[in-house]
Amino acid sequence: MNPWTETAPILLTCPKGIPPWLSAEVRALGYPVLAEGEAACETEGSLGDTMRLNLHLRTAHRVLWRLAAFRAEDPQGLYAGVRALPWEEFLHERGEHAYLSVTATADTPSISDTRYVNRKTKDAIVDRFVDRCGLRPDSGPARDRAVVHVYWKGGEVHLYLDTSGEPLSRRGYRKIPLTAPMQETLAAAVILATGWNGRTSFVNPMCGSGTLAIEAALFAQGKAPGLLRSNYGFIHLKGFDPAAWRKVRAAAHAVQRETASRIVATDIDPQAVAAARQNARTAGVEAMIEFAACPFAATPIPERSGIVVLNPPYGERIGEQSRLTGLYREIGDFFKKRCGGYQGYLFTGNASLGKQVGLRTKRRITFYNGEIECRLMEYELYAGTRRKETAHGGA
Repeated sequence: MNPWTETAPILLTCPKGIPPWLSAEVRALGYPVLAEGEAACETEGSLGDTMRLNLHLRTAHRVLWRLAAFRAEDPQGLYAGVRALPWEEFLHERGEHAYLSVTATADTPSISDTRYVNRKTKDAIVDRFVDRCGLRPDSGPARDRAVVHVYWKGGEVHLYLDTSGEPLSRRGYRKIPLTAPMQETLAAAVILATGWNGRTSFVNPMCGSGTLAIEAALFAQGKAPGLLRSNYGFIHLKGFDPAAWRKVRAAAHAVQRETASRIVATDIDPQAVAAARQNARTAGVEAMIEFAACPFAATPIPERSGIVVLNPPYGERIGEQSRLTGLYREIGDFFKKRCGGYQGYLFTGNASLGKQVGLRTKRRITFYNGEIECRLMEYELYAGTRRKETAHGGA
């Protein structure tokens, strides 16, 4: 078996609520969607295909290539099933790549702590190496080289090679994250959910560390988010071909495009704007984003149409909600008075605060920010109000 050319199931994990957008990305890359779950979708391909998937997917967390599936009722059965596999064909036993990390998800009666699953799996792999090669790879918690993932539910075990290593949400550009930033994969999903085509204006007041604006710029440019990273789990597997990887990256570079889209990002906190600008510089998109430090209501709105997206605080701590009521009402006024002709979007984890905007929602899309159930609310903002305000000397 040559895993770099032969097909196997590939599990693509993501936050809850995102699978529909992830599935659309998978299909757009030319791969089938075999199944869609609460926080994952499944496709198929070779280890070679995982290079493209890791590079291009904006909403996935991990690309897991299935190595084997077998029955195990207890830890001894897990150990035997893992040890029986030809690990020496996939993992290095010497050199800079000879390091192994094991992760696990377990929902089976005989296990109460997934750390035991990690240890049992690692022991089985290492014992196999000692038996067959007289050597063993080092092992530990770092996910910067080869990573094996165990999914054990009931009596069924699925073993995966985690070809991502570190989660794909860690693009590498967010050097200054600030407080409670939106995860990159969630920001990308929000942008895809709006249906924005990357050619009209994208306005992001309350930009924080700039994640939404940066993901919008990458999308408008057609830049694969994985180009910002140099290290993936698949690089540390046996059979990895650096020339093939360079070819995949070159093809991704070749499809990047110029865009006339105006992307505006503002925040009332100058330090947040400085952090967002630095993050955009690291991502290579600083020149595409117009930054300004100002109250959200003073955000410059380009005359051409587009979308405006706000991700305000949603009062997770006691006593905050009453203070934020006025803010959400001001957002509604901002939408009505300044954003005519745009599509307005509000991302919030507080439904009652969302109602304070005072506008009828066109759509409500459920997402999850960690464990918090959130809504992306869409508002159609008619141009008439804005024209009237302009005629009277308003914004």
